[in-house]
Amino acid sequence: MNLYFLYLCFIYVRVANSGQLAGVIFSIRCLHTHLQTEGFRPKTNDEDSLYLSAGKMFRNLNKFRKLLLIGIFISTIGYFFYIKLELSLNYNFLELTDKRIEKLCNCTKILKKDQEEIANAKLNLITKSFRNRSTISDKHYIEWTKDCEKFRVMRKYLTFPLSHEEEVFPIAYSIVIHQKIHSFERMLRSIYSPQNFYCIHVDQKSMPSFQTAVKGIAACFDNVIVSSKQERVVYASWSRVQADINCMEDLYNLNSNWKYFINLCGQDFPIKTNLEIVRKLKVLNGKNNLETEQMPTYKKVRWEKVHKIVNNNIQRTKENKEAPPVNTPIFAGGAYIVVCRDFVRYVLQDPAAHQLIKWSKDTYSPDEHLWATLQRQPGAPGSVPISNRYDVTDVNSISRLVKWLYFEGQESKGAMYPPCEGHHVRTVCVYGVGDLKWILQQPHLFANKFDSDADYFVLYCLESYLRHKALAEMD
Repeated sequence: MNLYFLYLCFIYVRVANSGQLAGVIFSIRCLHTHLQTEGFRPKTNDEDSLYLSAGKMFRNLNKFRKLLLIGIFISTIGYFFYIKLELSLNYNFLELTDKRIEKLCNCTKILKKDQEEIANAKLNLITKSFRNRSTISDKHYIEWTKDCEKFRVMRKYLTFPLSHEEEVFPIAYSIVIHQKIHSFERMLRSIYSPQNFYCIHVDQKSMPSFQTAVKGIAACFDNVIVSSKQERVVYASWSRVQADINCMEDLYNLNSNWKYFINLCGQDFPIKTNLEIVRKLKVLNGKNNLETEQMPTYKKVRWEKVHKIVNNNIQRTKENKEAPPVNTPIFAGGAYIVVCRDFVRYVLQDPAAHQLIKWSKDTYSPDEHLWATLQRQPGAPGSVPISNRYDVTDVNSISRLVKWLYFEGQESKGAMYPPCEGHHVRTVCVYGVGDLKWILQQPHLFANKFDSDADYFVLYCLESYLRHKALAEMD
């Protein structure tokens, strides 16, 4: 008897008992597969033969009594083991824990900002044995995803909604990536839920093995797609915005039920469970949430001059751009947005939105003014008025938590947030384990930046914490 398979079946039987349709289906499949594995196949499809066999059985009273006693005995034993599993499982199989990692870092202490444990974790990160550990490569994912059911079980994906509230409030995600397959897959696993929809844009410059691995992962889920149009993404150029717009279009056409659109990149990670995200989006009540504020003078050159791509880099020219095709100011913002479905339709179909999009294509870092300006257009779904009283800073927008070098310091002396506990890339903090307690105290949905090559433990503790919390919140 395949005890491991029955173990999985019992987990999903519990889901079936809670009324989840996915659990019911899986339980039936478990029983059917196990019976076939053990050799319990019907000998004939002929109904007359079956009735005849039944009649012979009942005529043979002694044999029937023996079968009945055996059935009662097996049922009793089975029920005993089921109760034992019911009391002991508590969904432990779905927890994202690794005993090898737990020996090197105590996440419970790190979440409490225990300085001794944080120092110990940082020390373990630089040891030769840890740095030389085997990593999961493109080839691993290519091989694993040849058997999708095994992949989903092995990687512990939640293939059923954890609550009715989540099930009736699907979210659409655009994820723009170009490298580090393991980081991408961990993020996807942390935000995955079967009622949501995911579009993955892979940079044309990515390695062929990376692209193949992403396609393999996407093929294992009905609600995960690879963008139908791929861009060759250049930093701070229009191609980064176009990648998101490509996914917007694919997601808009894929399903009409999702409520909100959120865009992500490869170094983002959730800091809320799916249920917490759903509840924050419901509070918006159809409004968008993104950074949009008055344009600083020093940033105006980004859209006042024509920019061109030269040798895979964006460069400013001396040529002046024509005036923007809007009756509002150009607003400053960020690349990360949380917008309602109707706003996505507006971006894809509205002629006025298309004029601003066309005008923005030869500007520097257009995503840092395009979304912010569209959010202030009269009549745009989910928008806010142009009055500066409606300005939203990156701190107040729930879309992304980013810690900038020049705003770090002692909060008691006026700094926006404490110093980065990791390191900086382009003045942005790449979080370390010491940042984790502070991160989880913030109201944002996602945080940026994370790099598991620089600090493996911060992501491990974060994803373990979120999974445990999600299971605890389950209906």
